[in-house]
Amino acid sequence: MEITAGGLLEIRITPADVGKRVSVRRVDPGRGGPPGFSDAVGVLTSWNEGVLVITQKNAKTVRIAESSLVAGKVVPAAPARRRGPAASFEELARITARAWVPLESQPLGEWVLRASGGFTRRANSVLPIGDPGVPLDEALARVTSWYAERGLPAYVQAATGAVGTQEALCAELEARGWVNEVSAEVRVGALAPVGDLDAAAADDVRLTRVPDEEWLARYGRVRDPGPARRMLVEGPSVWFATLPGRAIGRMVTDGRWAGFGAVEVDPEHRRGGLATAVMAALARRALEEGASAAWLQVEADNPGARGLYDGMGFTTHHMYHHFRAAA
Repeated sequence: MEITAGGLLEIRITPADVGKRVSVRRVDPGRGGPPGFSDAVGVLTSWNEGVLVITQKNAKTVRIAESSLVAGKVVPAAPARRRGPAASFEELARITARAWVPLESQPLGEWVLRASGGFTRRANSVLPIGDPGVPLDEALARVTSWYAERGLPAYVQAATGAVGTQEALCAELEARGWVNEVSAEVRVGALAPVGDLDAAAADDVRLTRVPDEEWLARYGRVRDPGPARRMLVEGPSVWFATLPGRAIGRMVTDGRWAGFGAVEVDPEHRRGGLATAVMAALARRALEEGASAAWLQVEADNPGARGLYDGMGFTTHHMYHHFRAAA
């Protein structure tokens, strides 16, 4: 919103700003009362026939009639101050993908189709970085067919909220009936503070290169241990952490980055600092391997984990979303 010296609101966006991050204010009709205002911030993904479409950080689209606009401006794509280790979206997208190496993959132009028997959407979805080499509708038809041949639902993993993310693709998928089934934050932070966390139980954490039966049993997302076991051990430098009978975790060290995942604590032992102990032990090993930065992924509807990672200094870099093909 812009307010001039005379107190007037100004509209400083045009259809030429499609693809940019904008902030707009519009008039909302009153419900039995006077009209009000509502604001929206996100990427302007289209402006056609008098209707603006703004895709927000959570991948939801907002349709706004041009006639209802009272203010609008282009805003920076990210805060000026840096939060956490510097990284581009593409760098992090490729780093996080290497932490969940699929059992099978196939290129579609610059996109990568990934399948792993259904174990974790991150390894059973399209990584759409770049150009698929064909029109979008044809690309999505090929994607749907490829997954159907493997008895799997078709998913596309698309990101929002940072420079270079895929708000336009999210809007196109939604327009074609694809459903956003789950959203997650990709968070980053300095690694050394995690290793320095005061967690007495960290010394009791057992680190191994492969998951044992106890680890797999604790990780409740494993339905078929065959594909899961094969996929979990793949990556640049993979470590599994176990506090016997209480907690587990997984970490992948990849150059300067250490990625944390699969942190699970037995319900009877929660709120006792065991997740912190697991991550501290893993971070110390990553520091020994030369890493300095950390990342993790946390689902948007997991307030407990988000609070834990807030306390460790992790901040949100961007979000990703798994869109499933319409039935």
